[in-house]
Formats: sequence, structure tokens, C-alpha cells
Amino acid sequence: MPSADRTEFGEYLRRRRAGMIPPEPGAGARASRRRVPGLRRQELADLAGISVEYYTRLEQGRAPRSSREILAALARAFELSRAERDHLFRLAGEPPPEPESPEAAVRPGLLRMLHGLAGTMPVTVHDGRLDLLALNTAAAELLQPLAATGPYGRNIAYQVFTATALPDLLGDEGAELLVRVAAAEFRGALSRYPGDRYLQALRAELAATSTSFRDHWERGEVETRRSAVKHIRHPAQGWLNFDIEMLHDPERDHWVMLYTPRDPA
Repeated sequence: MPSADRTEFGEYLRRRRAGMIPPEPGAGARASRRRVPGLRRQELADLAGISVEYYTRLEQGRAPRSSREILAALARAFELSRAERDHLFRLAGEPPPEPESPEAAVRPGLLRMLHGLAGTMPVTVHDGRLDLLALNTAAAELLQPLAATGPYGRNIAYQVFTATALPDLLGDEGAELLVRVAAAEFRGALSRYPGDRYLQALRAELAATSTSFRDHWERGEVETRRSAVKHIRHPAQGWLNFDIEMLHDPERDHWVMLYTPRDPA
């Protein structure tokens, strides 16, 4: 870590330590007078499980580059939020830790927006594992042929590779493109969450039951599409064109997919 980075890293540690609330003295204990706000270096070092000498060198910008284990211990000691922890890692010259899995709950404000747009456009929300978390009534009507049940029924890759009516929904060319993208997106999900047992089990299930999945998986493609134009058969209105835009919430690893209608084909 360059000297300037070590200095900024040390300053960040000092500011965080100064903002922490000192522990209350125990019953009968005599509290020593504190000359500065926050925790003492010894107290913070004890919380992080490191020596006070080493922690002091960190604050002074004199310590060598910290290991990821030390950075994680400091983040726990400071009770940092995910964004604060990620900032700490970046200051130390390390990429932030990858989450073990996406958040399960969709933000309430996003849910209100999703349902408020039901009369305007279909909207879905899925996570980084490709599990469909929410959709409005317009999306449920449009995408009903992809609906599936069972332990993987919410997963988009599972829906795509098990749907029998995919060409009826998208046409032959659109269906082939979607299965190709689904396999590539699924490979990307596995790379983000390599230890996820759910994704590993789903891969095994698809490999055992879907020839199409096996064929596309062998291509080794990885992809994340942020926008597209889709030609979709609406159950009541026939063939329609949609501009697809995907918005990402990196904190929760949620993807919002907006289907903006074009003129009918």
C-alpha cells in the first residue's frame, strides 16, 4: 500500500475510533478520566483481537499492508456497515469481500414502485442468483408461460430451461437467444457465489434433466445484459416489442428489469 494510502487508512481508523462510545465502568469500578473522545487504542485493539502496538502502527501509517483477516477483524470491532467495511478494505488496497448470498428482501420503496407501474409496464426484481423476488401484475400476465413450481421454481434459469412454451412466447430466434443468455447469466451467478449450495444443486438438476442446458453450458459463456429489445407474445394483445433495461442495486445484489412497451410489432 503506498505511503499516502497508509496515511489515509490510519486517519480513517482514528476517526472511527473517536466516534465510538466508551464502555460504561462496571459496578464499583473507578472510571479513569478520558482526555479524548471515543475508545482508547488498547480497547479497540482488544475488540479486534490484535496487539495495541500493531494497531498503533496502523493508525500512524507505519504498519505493512494488512491482511484481509485483520481488515475483517477491524470492521467487526468498529461495527461497520457493509458500505463502511467496503471503504475500509479499499483504503487498505484490498477488494471488498464478496457477500455469501444476495439479500432476500426487496426494499419496500422498490416494491411500491413496482406495483405502482403495473398499469404502465411490466417490472420484475431478481437477485444475483437469478431468483425472481417480485413482479407486478403486468409482468405476471406477460411472463405466465415461464412460471414454474418446485424448489427451483423461482429461478429464471430453471424457468427458461424447463418451459415448454418458450418459442410460443418469444419465437424461435428469441427463445434460442434467451436460453443462451440464461446459461451465461447462470455461470456468472455461480462465479459470484461459488460456495452457494442452492446454485450448485440447481446446476446438477439442470445438467441431469435438460439437454439444452448441457449444450449451452459447454460453451462456457459468461454474460450480464443491461439492456435489450424483446419481441414477446402477450396473451391478450398479441406480439409486442419491449425495451428492456436492467438497474442494479449492488448493496443487495438485486436487479430491477423494466419492460418499456414500444409500438406493437
